[in-house]
Amino acid sequence: MTKTQRFLYFIGRNFVRFYALLMLKMDVLWESPLPDGPFLIAANHPSTSDPFYIMTPFRRPVRIMMIESPFLIPVFGRLLREAGHIAVCPRDKQAALEAACRELFSGHPVAIFPEGDTSPRTGGHLPPRTGAARLALMTGVPVVPVGIYLRRHRCTTIRSKTIGRPTVGFWHLRGPYGMTIGQPLKFSGDAENKEHIHSIAETIMESIARLASTSQARVEG
Repeated sequence: MTKTQRFLYFIGRNFVRFYALLMLKMDVLWESPLPDGPFLIAANHPSTSDPFYIMTPFRRPVRIMMIESPFLIPVFGRLLREAGHIAVCPRDKQAALEAACRELFSGHPVAIFPEGDTSPRTGGHLPPRTGAARLALMTGVPVVPVGIYLRRHRCTTIRSKTIGRPTVGFWHLRGPYGMTIGQPLKFSGDAENKEHIHSIAETIMESIARLASTSQARVEG
């Protein structure tokens, strides 16, 4: 991690932490210590805000994999790239996986949202995509599942044409935000075996869903 990346990352994370302190009721529970070395954070995605909030509990810098839209915003997109985050382009998802592999092999934690998009507004989760499972098998790093809960009906819908086409975001700007960080999961096997990959993707998502329910029980308790 270069000095510039480290500076931009910590500026961004401290800004988000300060915002969370003022506007959110963050409720974070750790079920287990983090593993040594690199690891893959896999979380559900109930709001557009999650890629920014996900880095707040972790002391080490985390590379966030997120849809490319924020990276297309002038200035802000460049700051995201300079801070080391990874754009996931729908036309070339393999490039994002390769970039994430490089970061993990370099010893940096990476965060991914297996649903690939924000969760349904009515609740529940989208079927998992295979990126997290592939990364786990390709690199051998443990997967740290994270379950997020927020009151989805209170998200603010923001429509924008900043990147030259209409986009819609569901932003959680204030209120309770529960996060449960689970025990690391280890996987092995053939990274080209589609059946095995899908099985692992389902296992990761099941763990995330359990943790999200734990977060909900605390927030709504």
